[in-house]
Amino acid sequence: MRLPPGPVDHPVLSVLHWMYEPQGFLERAAKRYGDPFSMKLPGMPTFVVFSNPEAVKEVFADDGQTMHAGKANVSLKPFLGEHSLLMLDGAEHMRERRLIMPPFHGERMQAYGRTMIELTNASLDRWKTGTPFAVHGELQAITLRIIVRTIFGVDEGPRFEEFCEKVTRLTDLASWPWLILPLMQKDLGPLSPWGKFQRSAAEVDAELLETIAVRRREGTTGRTDILSMLVAARDENGAPMKDEELRDELVTLLVAGHETTATSIAWALRWILDRRDVKARLTAELAAAAATGELTPERIAKLEYLDAVIRETMRLQPVIPLVGRVLQKPTKVGGWDLPAGSAVVCSIYLAQRRAQTYPNATRFDPDRFVHKKFSPNEFFPFGGGIRRCVGMAFALYEMKMVLATLLLRTEMRLAPGKPVRAVRRAITLTPSEGLRVVLDSRRPHPVTHAENFATPRRLRIPEGRAL
Repeated sequence: MRLPPGPVDHPVLSVLHWMYEPQGFLERAAKRYGDPFSMKLPGMPTFVVFSNPEAVKEVFADDGQTMHAGKANVSLKPFLGEHSLLMLDGAEHMRERRLIMPPFHGERMQAYGRTMIELTNASLDRWKTGTPFAVHGELQAITLRIIVRTIFGVDEGPRFEEFCEKVTRLTDLASWPWLILPLMQKDLGPLSPWGKFQRSAAEVDAELLETIAVRRREGTTGRTDILSMLVAARDENGAPMKDEELRDELVTLLVAGHETTATSIAWALRWILDRRDVKARLTAELAAAAATGELTPERIAKLEYLDAVIRETMRLQPVIPLVGRVLQKPTKVGGWDLPAGSAVVCSIYLAQRRAQTYPNATRFDPDRFVHKKFSPNEFFPFGGGIRRCVGMAFALYEMKMVLATLLLRTEMRLAPGKPVRAVRRAITLTPSEGLRVVLDSRRPHPVTHAENFATPRRLRIPEGRAL
């Protein structure tokens, strides 16, 4: 068996390119070697990168027996834990997936719309006007509070803030891209990068395990927060999730969930604030919806152009550039006979910029998604097949609530300076310099009526360290 051709740079150069300019690295390789191409990084299996929709379809059609995504995500295990859904394969993955999915769909998920709007408004009230600032950090604070509130169902207070600070510190430490490499995962003391991360992770783990214990002891009857639903969940054999499984899934939701959503919102603002026509059309859509009645979360979720703007943002600038599977046996993919141990990679970034699928692919054009849907092999910012992100619906809903609130209440513009480019933050690609903006003005809170919103039950924060 032979692999497709690909870059043959020195390993050090390959790592540097991948760390500091992943998009350019992918574009140059695709232009020179075609589709697919091979890519080799030290300490990792050889990547065979596909972006052709037919090949992507083959990968996403796999039932999880031949292609293992958990093994492709092994670099994330020290951050998320071995029981995280992202680490599991086969029957273990399907069991965990069935337990986790229910809280993120249907009425249960939509019930958190008002919380999302409330927390966005509360954050906006603290933003300074007239001075450039990095909005990505503020968006991270919003999405973290949304995740913590909807997971644990608690009101803000000293312990809530303390926990948010611990998670923020953990994600900031984990954001250094080089920590992904096994070579850098050495605890050389409390001041070393990995040592700092390990100690911060231990603090968050202790909080989570104690909170799980409190919830098991107090019971979950009548509670609608995500943790309570996960504690109450049972698999087909009637078995609950173990504490270690719950902890790793909560870490995944806390760290990966809020980080990726905040970054997508930041990228959306990058385009909205740069395109007056897009901003004017969004504002007009929101105004028209508000003119005919209370602008509830349910009504915001149905706004067509807002949805199109979000999808076009994720098409043009996916937060994660690729998803992969490790072959468990020799397999033909995209016409290539590939050996066991190869990592078959679907490039979200390249697939969603194919000129054959998206004319003028580098142009931001939300109308692509108005009255049109692309196949799951052409548009897959959340991955695909049996590994598609379980939080996709929740994330899309959250983006709509936050963006609509920002557009309704603020007049913002991009701060003058260097052109915005994508930079690596751990495995995600974020706007450079945190997307610096200027808040010119802020409108008062819009009038709302509580009866138009479904609010999850607020839970008392138990005494002790648990949330």
